[in-house]
Amino acid sequence: MTDQNFSSMRTAMVESQLRTSDVDDQRVIAAMAHVPREDFVPVARRAMAYVDRPIPLENGRALNPPLVTGRLLKEAQVEEGDRVLLIGAATGYSAALLAELGAKVTAVEVGDGPQVLGAGVTVVRGPLAKGAADNAPYDLLFIDGAVEEVPAALVQQLVDGARVVTGIVERGVTRLCSGRVVSGVLGLASLADLEMVVLPGFSAPERFVF
Repeated sequence: MTDQNFSSMRTAMVESQLRTSDVDDQRVIAAMAHVPREDFVPVARRAMAYVDRPIPLENGRALNPPLVTGRLLKEAQVEEGDRVLLIGAATGYSAALLAELGAKVTAVEVGDGPQVLGAGVTVVRGPLAKGAADNAPYDLLFIDGAVEEVPAALVQQLVDGARVVTGIVERGVTRLCSGRVVSGVLGLASLADLEMVVLPGFSAPERFVF
């Protein structure tokens, strides 16, 4: 597969996956058209870099489909200089896109994950649900996958008025959600049902039902 092939595939991703599926933020489209997604996919699966489905990774995780990444970025409304807490960095693709949009990114991943990703990105290794309090506070929480609930530990690392984008797992269905933190309380709205990677370590506690 040549660089020209990948460039053509990237253009096709933008035209057939993003523009046709409510990803209409021109800054997001430009970033995804510029950052080579194939560089963030295991070598054995590079030919799959632009397919619209999750890509398995060696560590048992998976990379979200491009459409999921595009929708999350659109809803995140990233601004130049935003301090972003990225949960579930995986191979670093979303971190690279957030940095391309001008954010200062703290990317959290458990175990193996991205190495140094260049200017604007700090990689922190540890439990995803704990975040990275040492670099707090953050203007944006970007959870790159679906969780059963957003832990209070992450919300506490955000400024008042911070934006949050994530997937939420509800009865086996993954839903794209966005919201804000006001006075320490997170409010989320469901936007669309999307096939998203489910992140480990975010099981909601069982609640007693009468």
